[in-house]
Amino acid sequence: MNYQEILTAIQSELSKIPSEGEVASYIPELAKIEPTKFGMHLYCTNSGHYSFGNSDERFSIQSISKVFALTRAMSLLDEDLFKRVDVEPSGDPFNSLVQLEYENGIPRNPFINAGALVVCDILISNIKNPKNDLLDFIQELTNNKEISINREVFDSEKKHSYRNTALLNFMKAFGNIKNDIYLVLDLYIHLCSIEMSCKELSEAFMIYANGGRLLYNNKKILSSEKIKRINAIMQTCGFYDEAGEFSFRVGLPGKSGVGGGIVAIHPGQYAVTVWSPPLNPKGNSELGMLALERLTTLTGLSIF
Repeated sequence: MNYQEILTAIQSELSKIPSEGEVASYIPELAKIEPTKFGMHLYCTNSGHYSFGNSDERFSIQSISKVFALTRAMSLLDEDLFKRVDVEPSGDPFNSLVQLEYENGIPRNPFINAGALVVCDILISNIKNPKNDLLDFIQELTNNKEISINREVFDSEKKHSYRNTALLNFMKAFGNIKNDIYLVLDLYIHLCSIEMSCKELSEAFMIYANGGRLLYNNKKILSSEKIKRINAIMQTCGFYDEAGEFSFRVGLPGKSGVGGGIVAIHPGQYAVTVWSPPLNPKGNSELGMLALERLTTLTGLSIF
């Protein structure tokens, strides 16, 4: 498969499409990002790296970090984890409070904000220094010690976290948050403020395409069974209330973030990341969705 030729065709095709999306503005620091940024990086298990555009420029990964947090939590706990957070698609916006009222403070899945906050609470209860631990984990996945957070994004998001504070208080009232809510919120924002490039995210997500093993040294990070479950949750819940549309058009497990990034994996084949800041009304990268749809169309390969 000539992936570089395919990526070059995608870049050429999509550069001619006028964007109707809008850069996320509810976190003021994200609103400063240049909307014309566009990069894509594919990391193939057999043949290496392929890319175009701003693929080496770091950006705020935001909710993509929820996959790393879930992976760490699943490495520490077994079925008890899913007594506190479910694995069902939400069908509602990522920051919705509505379902928590009806479902007694149990979030629908680990990738909506409420679910990720519960995962952060679990990490705080089980890890001495979860901030350092999670950064160390991501640095190991990428074999890169330079990955860190963007302090400006962290401060900006922390000043505007009223909705997430409400989610925490609501779940605390149901007994599903065990630690101080501001400690949990601090860890959550820390994760969302991590900066990575398309290349680095594709390297990090290779464990989900490679059965839980690092490609660069074959180290086993997580069991194949748990990787299978994480991939399943990405497939059904990775795009909030647009997960069905992503499965329909792209056909890969993946995860998006309001920083404009989308990562997807083809088990046994590749991990691929797209970054384009303007978001569609569902909060997913407009060009990113189109680029990945074109990728699976032009290669003729998806998981289906």
